[in-house]
Amino acid sequence: MPRPALPYPLPPEGAPLRVAFVGQRTYFEEAAMDRPAAGVTPRFVDFRGGPDVARLLDDLHRFRPHAVVVFRPDALPRGAMDSIAAPVVGMVTEALPRAGRSSHPTLDYNLAELRRVDRGNVDRAICADPLGWEAATALLPTWRSMPLPVADGLYGAPRPSRHPPRIVYIGHPTMHREDALLGLKHKFDLPHYAHALMGRELRDVLASSDVGIALGNDRWLVTFESRTLVHMAAGQLVLSEPLDPRFGLDPGIHYVQVADKYELDLRVHQLVAQPDAYDRVRIRGHHFSRQFRASRVWPRVIRDLLADLSAFGTERAVATA
Repeated sequence: MPRPALPYPLPPEGAPLRVAFVGQRTYFEEAAMDRPAAGVTPRFVDFRGGPDVARLLDDLHRFRPHAVVVFRPDALPRGAMDSIAAPVVGMVTEALPRAGRSSHPTLDYNLAELRRVDRGNVDRAICADPLGWEAATALLPTWRSMPLPVADGLYGAPRPSRHPPRIVYIGHPTMHREDALLGLKHKFDLPHYAHALMGRELRDVLASSDVGIALGNDRWLVTFESRTLVHMAAGQLVLSEPLDPRFGLDPGIHYVQVADKYELDLRVHQLVAQPDAYDRVRIRGHHFSRQFRASRVWPRVIRDLLADLSAFGTERAVATA
């Protein structure tokens, strides 16, 4: 069978690769490769959306990537990647309406945002929410599903807990999250980092904390909170609301599940009284998180992408100079 013609050359199999990661640094730098590994040299390009892509394109043309990963491809304006002669994979990061289930305003909003996407900007798409696969497939050439990986620099071995343990919440505020945390903030020293925590500051906060809390956006919306893996990777115990999907994580084995703010309050009180109560869970959670290390995940995904394009081609067009 003849190989399909591609609008760009592919590097030889096994050759060293340059991979650009594009997205809003505040949210997605922690999910990208932060160091060379497995023959891949990464570069993160901060892009916050909007029509002005001149700086983004200039950066990409100077880097000359063999592949580009775009977090939230709906943030790219139409035709933004027309001049990029390299494979582009879009990472759909938000939860979407589930086929056969009642929807939720947050899921409907995420789908409305995704509908702005230009399918021609990407060769393939990865869906971080497998339950939203059908919704994403209607708009993009979905290829696989996986949770957001965790940058290597955020990993740290589990350590004995402080007495009392330092408990932290990282995530933008919503009514549900504020309601769940308000009572705990009055009773304990529980810092809440709501925005723009990244780079060295994020690493320092994770390294100085023992327990991470993971909460969804809304009381009645059960999804997978990506910060769960970040806290586990940093060696922290995770207190989390129910997750769906769980990507292999088991409550009571890898994290401590709490049904509501009352059970969260109970577990925090328990940990303050006995900081090592869930040390086995903390260690197992960290061990499980290692499979999501960015230096393990992304080189494999990118080489699989190149092989898939070589075999099946792409619908994307690239403008010729």
